[in-house]
Amino acid sequence: MPSPAPFPPFSPFPPLFRPAPAAVVSVLRAAGCVFAEDEAELILATARTPEEAAGMVDRRAAGLPLEHVLGWAEFHGLRVTVEPGVFVPRRRTEFLVDQALAAAPDATVVVDLCCGSGALGAALAAALDGAEVHAADIDPAAVRCARRNLAASGGRAHQGDLYDALPAGLRGRVDILTANVPYVPTAEVALLPAEARDHEPLAALDGGADGLDVLRRVAAGAPAWLAPGGFLLTETSARQAPAAVQAFSDAGLTARLAVNEDLYAHVVIGVLP
Repeated sequence: MPSPAPFPPFSPFPPLFRPAPAAVVSVLRAAGCVFAEDEAELILATARTPEEAAGMVDRRAAGLPLEHVLGWAEFHGLRVTVEPGVFVPRRRTEFLVDQALAAAPDATVVVDLCCGSGALGAALAAALDGAEVHAADIDPAAVRCARRNLAASGGRAHQGDLYDALPAGLRGRVDILTANVPYVPTAEVALLPAEARDHEPLAALDGGADGLDVLRRVAAGAPAWLAPGGFLLTETSARQAPAAVQAFSDAGLTARLAVNEDLYAHVVIGVLP
């Protein structure tokens, strides 16, 4: 992952001065923030001191994702901790959570692969009272973040490559298996917004030549871990959806596609017969 550019040493606000909303909006707007008013409100509500507020404005103006500046992201009604360098959960991925809950409302064992901050696992844990929840990621920073977000529900986060990270005792027991896999084709990573390209781990974005390398691996391994009637759900793009559905079918899952046009969300759902 490219190293973030250093933040400018100059602050537009004098020490011990808590910036006024209008001043913050002006700085953010000048930096190109489209939703400057909303972001200013969030920053000022989150900062605990004038110095912290000014520093947060500086970092946002320098291009750091808002969620990394705040230290949290709103996701499925939760405030999810997001540390610098960790993939920021997208609001469209809430559709994946909704589809998982609709498919298996009584799930008792949940696994969140490629978990990033653990947002999906945390959201499912909050909705499925008492469910056993596990999350896994290859990135140690993501695993640390996921552990914080799963602590309240008693969930566990594991470090490793996909299924290699999971306890063997989960084999054949998983009711909901989510995998928000990287699905940007390698050649298109450079076209992503700078917030993602420069501040999120490449492994969370780059899905290989056609964007489906990790998805195929997840689909191929899923039948060994799912309980009979268990569900695998993953996000993809409209263009990749037919090939993603085929990958699920090739793995022995009964597959279908769910779409939310408003969120531009495409979720492949597979069930183990």
